[in-house]
Amino acid sequence: MKDELSLLFVMVETAGILAPIAFIFFHILRQFMFIPVSLVCFTGGILFGSFFGSLFSIIGLMLSSILFYFLIKRMPKTHIKLSNLRKRLFGEYRNFSVGQVAVLRLIPFIHYHLLNFCLMERNENFQQYVKNSWLTNLPLAIFYTVFGEYISRFTPSMIILILFSFSILAFILREKVIVIKWREFFKEV
Repeated sequence: MKDELSLLFVMVETAGILAPIAFIFFHILRQFMFIPVSLVCFTGGILFGSFFGSLFSIIGLMLSSILFYFLIKRMPKTHIKLSNLRKRLFGEYRNFSVGQVAVLRLIPFIHYHLLNFCLMERNENFQQYVKNSWLTNLPLAIFYTVFGEYISRFTPSMIILILFSFSILAFILREKVIVIKWREFFKEV
């Protein structure tokens, strides 16, 4: 993983004025190289500062989410696998609210595109998906870009406390009503 980040630093240093475009493009490529979102946002803060790093990270994350939306529609087997994974991990009738997805995105070891899939299942159309992706990507980009350098100085106990706080916040923001259709409740085995 250090090689990919070294590649990013070299790309940005040599790109000059094209560095923001290279960084945004790296956000799109990140998903294929299995690099965590938080690490790329943290790098954006180091390279461009808090404001521009957050801005470029938001643009990159939004393009990544939009690309996921269109690619998953063309890959039915992957769509079924993600649906089964979501049901197995979170329950068949559990839907996440937009606030929950925003908080869960802040936890680094929860898969970014699984949360995109949860947003996609929750929203009927593309415009609503893009709006909710924007709302859930905004805290992620700002948190890891601005506070990234401080996070690296946290003690393990402080990290556990922060993750525990995120878990409680995700629980508080959960959807409190589950609707099960009559046919699904009484389906034949």
